[in-house]
Amino acid sequence: MPMHYNGFKGTNDSLSYLGLENSEVYWNLTPSELIELTVKNNQGKLTDTGALAIDTGEFTGRSPKDRFIVKDDITADSVDWGLVNLAFDAAKFDQIQAKMQQYVEGKTLFARNCFACSNPEHRLNVRVVTEFPWQNMFASNMFIRPTKAELENFEPDWTVMSIPSFMADAVVDGTRQHNFAIINFTKKLILIGGTAYTGEIKKGIFSVLNFELPSYKGILPMHCSSNVGNNNDTAIFFGLSGTGKTTLSTDENRNLIGDDEHGWADNNVFNFEGGCYAKTIDLSAEKEPQIFSAIRHGAMVENIVFKNNSREVDYTDSSKTQNTRVSYPIHHVDRIQASQMGSAPKNIFFLTADAFGVLPPISKLSSSQAMYHFISGYTAKVAGTEEGVTEPQATFSACFGAPFLPLHPTHYAKMLGAKIDADPNINVWLINTGWTGGSFGVGNRMKLKYTRAMINAALDGSLNLVEFIKEDFFGLSIPTTCPNVDDTVLNPINTWTDKDAYKATANELAHKFNNNFKQFEAKASNAILEAAPVLS
Repeated sequence: MPMHYNGFKGTNDSLSYLGLENSEVYWNLTPSELIELTVKNNQGKLTDTGALAIDTGEFTGRSPKDRFIVKDDITADSVDWGLVNLAFDAAKFDQIQAKMQQYVEGKTLFARNCFACSNPEHRLNVRVVTEFPWQNMFASNMFIRPTKAELENFEPDWTVMSIPSFMADAVVDGTRQHNFAIINFTKKLILIGGTAYTGEIKKGIFSVLNFELPSYKGILPMHCSSNVGNNNDTAIFFGLSGTGKTTLSTDENRNLIGDDEHGWADNNVFNFEGGCYAKTIDLSAEKEPQIFSAIRHGAMVENIVFKNNSREVDYTDSSKTQNTRVSYPIHHVDRIQASQMGSAPKNIFFLTADAFGVLPPISKLSSSQAMYHFISGYTAKVAGTEEGVTEPQATFSACFGAPFLPLHPTHYAKMLGAKIDADPNINVWLINTGWTGGSFGVGNRMKLKYTRAMINAALDGSLNLVEFIKEDFFGLSIPTTCPNVDDTVLNPINTWTDKDAYKATANELAHKFNNNFKQFEAKASNAILEAAPVLS
């Protein structure tokens, strides 16, 4: 490897605290250097737009069953242990760390110092150590990039070490299989092995912030996107993958704060990250121009397929995975909020892609309804998106981010509820970006132009001037009219030819909501319980 790849090394840049003394470490390389190394090492190719294309190998998504938290004095009585937060033995963690240390000794590694949290008061110093240069480029894209002056005396608060070729021995090491992502709050260290999926790096730090910010600083961490208008009005968008969170927050008329992870302090919202990690399946310049144009030199696409005999990406090809992705630094977006911070939000949007075609395209929620739907975190998978999915399947993820919540979901919900109740000017909206006129296979996907028009009407206050009616099953308040939207789509029952089929499907979905919520009933208030859908 040519020695001119020397990056920037600060006075405190050493991996001796990890027990690594003899590895060749390349510090804080530029994206251009990391791209060049990736291509030279035959680990990636350039697309026709100059983006770097890589494959993450065996894993093209996170592996929730292989993500663990070390159970120790810090976490034993505070983490919500169960199917999401899997406990790991501290001695076994030390064992894996020692084996990983021995495995990488003498090998080439890439180290990067970066920040999480754009609010300087709450900033977390993160060091990311990777096996491959393109993993380090992902960290450069996704975390906040320090200046050279900030790098000079950088001291990490947390370290992420990701070595995809290191495989665990499940029988000996206490893992489920060969891959793992383990968070140790005492050592402030995340170990990732056996998987090259880059999302494990960023979601590991997100999980850390989801524990530390509410526990120590009273800050609400959120799996949401956020933007701000010309009147300094902040909006936040909660939603699971595929609901339009990144798309809808990337608005040519508003400045993007961030697309995935934020904190809500007393009087401001701030981005955790320095980049965007967007899904690219079926991406087009027409549907999502800002994301499409961001895929240029400095961006990295994952697990895509090229069109025949070309370097042009076929974004419709899901033969490797439905979860094709792009990471890019936030400045690749035309309109960004330079500080990556905004005032406390005035509008909160819960996004769902309801494949049953039952929920209204927009409805206004009361405070108790907001808490109910926040804890529920509903969307639906459609046929063809995953192996074995042949009809719509309801998916619930508490707080729209259950896999990343070390504390009990009601802890975050109570924090959000307190913030909503403290400001009577906050509006909460449920947005269905999914199906209308019938379930998936019968109805049609809600037009993106309609969804944008409804969100714009909520943001500019137009919906404060119209009449609302309540639908029968979920008690949701539906506007009777909305600028630039065909009024017939606003009430979902009016879009179904077979009204009895609508009622039966709505009742079925209401049952799914209530069955899912049983796990939270013991810790939910009466007001929240009363916001549940009504069964017929």
